[in-house]
Amino acid sequence: MGNLSQQAGKTLYSWIAVEKRFRPGEKLPNEVELSAQLGVSRATLREALRALLVQGVVEVRRGRGTFVTQKAAQVEDFGFDDLARVRGQLRDLFELRTIFEPRAARLACRRATQRELEDILTQGEAVADCIRRGADRTRTDRAFHAAIVRAAHNEFMMRLLPMIDRAVETAIAAGAHKEALAQITLQDHALLLEFIRKRDGEGAEHAMAIHMRHAVEELGVEDA
Repeated sequence: MGNLSQQAGKTLYSWIAVEKRFRPGEKLPNEVELSAQLGVSRATLREALRALLVQGVVEVRRGRGTFVTQKAAQVEDFGFDDLARVRGQLRDLFELRTIFEPRAARLACRRATQRELEDILTQGEAVADCIRRGADRTRTDRAFHAAIVRAAHNEFMMRLLPMIDRAVETAIAAGAHKEALAQITLQDHALLLEFIRKRDGEGAEHAMAIHMRHAVEELGVEDA
C-alpha cells in the first residue's frame, strides 16, 4: 500500500481493534462518510480496506456493505485475560509499556503529521475533560494512547497496542485507587501534551516514562 492508504488502514484498524468505534458484526459507514472521517480520498480508502479484508478484519457482504468480522474481536491477549488476579503478569505488562510507550511518544513528536499531532492533542483534552467531570475515561484514554502510537509510524508498535490496551483496561477497572490514578493521569498527561505540542521528543519520552512510573506505583505492581 502507499503511505496514505497504509496510514488510513492503520487508523481504521485502531478504531476497530483498540478504540472499539466499530464492533464485530457492525457495518462500517459508507465510503463517502468513512473517507471524510479518515481525511483521505475514496480510492485511498478502498486500498486500505482491501488490506484489512486480506487480514480478515473486515468482510464485504454483497449488496449490503463492509462489516467488521468476529475475528476483529479475537485480539491476541497473551494470557492477560485475568490480570486483576495475576500480579506477576501485571507487573510484566507495565514493564513492557515502560519500554515501548515512552519511545513511541518520542517518535510521534518527530514523525506525526500536523493532522496526527492535532488528533493527539484533541484526544488528550478529551481525557482531561472526562476526569474533571468524573466520567468514565476508558474509551478516551484508549484513543489518546492509540493516537500517539499511530503517529510513531511503527508497524510493530501498532500490533502490540490492542493487547496492551485490553490488558490495561482489565487491570485499571479492578484497581482500588481509581480516583488517585485519575488525578495522576490528569497531571501527567498535561505535561506530556505540552512536550508533544512543542514536538519535543526528549521531553515527551521522559514525560511518558514518568506517567508509566506513577501508574506502576499507584497500582502496586512493583517488584517486592
